[in-house]
Amino acid sequence: MKTALPPTLAGVAVALSITAAVPASAAPAPPPAPAPTAATAAPGSSALREVLFVGNNWDGTADVLEPSGSLARIGRINVIPDKDQRMLEIHLNPLKLAYFLGIRWSVGEGHDQFVDDMYSTPDGSAVVVSRPSFADVVSVDVATGRLNWRFPVSGYRSDHMAVSPDGTRVAVSASTSNRVHVLDIRTGRETGSFTTGDKPHENVFTDGGKRIWNSAIGEVNTALDDPFWDFTKGDRKITVADAKTYRTVKVIDMRQRLDAFGRKDLSDAVRPVAFTPDESTLYFQVSFFNGFLEYDVAADRITRAKTLPKNPATSEDRTTWVNDSRHHGISMSPGGDKICVAGTMGDYATVVDRATLEEGPLVPASKPYWATVSGDGRSCVVSESGSDSVTAIDFATGRKVASVPVGDHPQRVRLGKVAADWTGPSAARESSRTAVRE
Repeated sequence: MKTALPPTLAGVAVALSITAAVPASAAPAPPPAPAPTAATAAPGSSALREVLFVGNNWDGTADVLEPSGSLARIGRINVIPDKDQRMLEIHLNPLKLAYFLGIRWSVGEGHDQFVDDMYSTPDGSAVVVSRPSFADVVSVDVATGRLNWRFPVSGYRSDHMAVSPDGTRVAVSASTSNRVHVLDIRTGRETGSFTTGDKPHENVFTDGGKRIWNSAIGEVNTALDDPFWDFTKGDRKITVADAKTYRTVKVIDMRQRLDAFGRKDLSDAVRPVAFTPDESTLYFQVSFFNGFLEYDVAADRITRAKTLPKNPATSEDRTTWVNDSRHHGISMSPGGDKICVAGTMGDYATVVDRATLEEGPLVPASKPYWATVSGDGRSCVVSESGSDSVTAIDFATGRKVASVPVGDHPQRVRLGKVAADWTGPSAARESSRTAVRE
């Protein structure tokens, strides 16, 4: 929820609400990493296993779970092994400190944001993590817990990521510089970048990795949430970029599409999205709305809207909703017939039939913040940030089938790979220090 800023940090909120136009060159690209050896390519084994990575935002850890069934925990990775070094740098730079504290007392709800998003490398040797409060992306060796490389993003905060279909590149939003960086997932070297609207958020690779869709959500950490103040939220749009040249190929202003559809009452800040398997249709959530919309990509128009039930226990005061999110988290079954929705401020998750848009049972969940698909494709997996747990809901029945505890404030949940015999970095290895390539 929106946490009031301490008086001493009143100026920080203003700083965060101003887009810092920092060029991509402000983020130095790290030198190339050495080529993986047999030992680093697959620690302990050449065979890989599929897993679920769960980013515990306030902990600075990533839990690694079985990808289906019981979701049993396999191990845990500390993704901020360099915390002391980063904190020293921040405290020696007044501007960095201002933004660091601003993140804590605004979007962080009084907490530091140490892990937003994560993806594993194709060989399962590392997990690549965006760390908002440290304004960077790092690669963590899953066998040793050490950092392979670190990429500081332009500006002062990193956010959502996306991985290319072949697993070789990762796109990350730099939310205060209105830019998306695309990195080589193995070396951390920047392959290109492109500009976006205000506060870039969600990223998705489409067309077999030829396009990158980015949605800019604008300001979500101010108290100006009444519709009258919507004009203060910034330039919110979808930017579609060529993933090879990084040139913008299309800009989609959902304000125009929403107005044409007859929903001038809805925000045009596009939040989490889900494409159909053939990428012909996009389902997306917007700020303040308990539901989602359907967008025909070829026709370039919104075709349907689904309003989901309100929880009577949820306050109607918009300023109490987490970063303007009424619902935040949407995924689609592999067959494209079911849509899973995280009803964040409604404290539930539900599976919706795509053909009829009829919702199934409302499964109680504490501030669910993300939705993805299990490894076997049978379940929707949601992170419950309010209860520090992850829950699986069967696509066919809409019923809860498993729930496991994880770390503090889980958000993004992503499928990935580790070595077949991996059980986590040893305590000795995880706490060891190493030089980081930057």
